[in-house]
This record gives sequence, C-alpha cells and structure tokens, in this order.
Amino acid sequence: MQVNGACHCGEITFTAEAEANFCVICHCRDCQVMSGAPYRSILPVKESGFNLVSGKLKLYHKTGDSGNRRELAFCGDCGTHVYATSVVEDVPLGQRMLGLRTGMLAEVADLPPQKEVWCESKVDWAQDLLALDMTKQNGQ
Repeated sequence: MQVNGACHCGEITFTAEAEANFCVICHCRDCQVMSGAPYRSILPVKESGFNLVSGKLKLYHKTGDSGNRRELAFCGDCGTHVYATSVVEDVPLGQRMLGLRTGMLAEVADLPPQKEVWCESKVDWAQDLLALDMTKQNGQ
C-alpha cells in the first residue's frame, strides 16, 4: 500500500510503499524518550520505496539499545520524528529499512500493529487502555 506522511508543520512530506501487516509497537527506551510516550508505533519500509516530496530532513546519529548505530530523521523546524534506520556505513544506501513513525501517516487508522518489540522496557500501566474512562470532554 502507498502511505502519505507529513510533519506537524507541513514542511516535510513524503510517500512510501509499505506492507500494512508489518506495523509494530516498539517499547524500547529510545522510542519512549523520543516520542514522549510509553511506546511508539512503527511501519518498516524499504528505503528504495521512500520518496521525500518536500522539505529537508535533519539527521541525528546515536547508538541504540541494541548496540547498533542508528540514523534518526526528523523535521528541523517542528521536530516531528520521521524515521529511524541503520547508518549508511553499516548497511549500503538503498538497502536500508526505514522505521516510519505511523502517527504522521494519513493512513494511521489502517495500520494496526501486528506485534510488539523491545518488551523488556514495556510500561505496565500503558497496557490496558480499555480500562480507562473514555468520557469525551470539550467535544473531543
């Protein structure tokens, strides 16, 4: 399926070819910190299927919990995180998998996660959302 993404300010827009049944929830500490949430939903796509339509990605490099070097791409204006992947020196350009952040995809409602990863960092209180009060407030 084709997915369409945009950052919060609209500076970064992209399309990508993806397999909807590959969406995962990641509980790693990096995803928790960078998303400001107890987990993050990720859609892996082949780098060759990613098309940056507008904007210029700002890149940040770090070593992940796995010990692997990671390249993280985000909007330099609003800070929206677009993807994470291996650094080019570790995996040849064009052969990398990009972990798109599903919250910025227009098709997010059509991308239910199929599995969870890095569950050692899972936050217990975030697992039973059905038990929460879902009362609407202020029309939301």
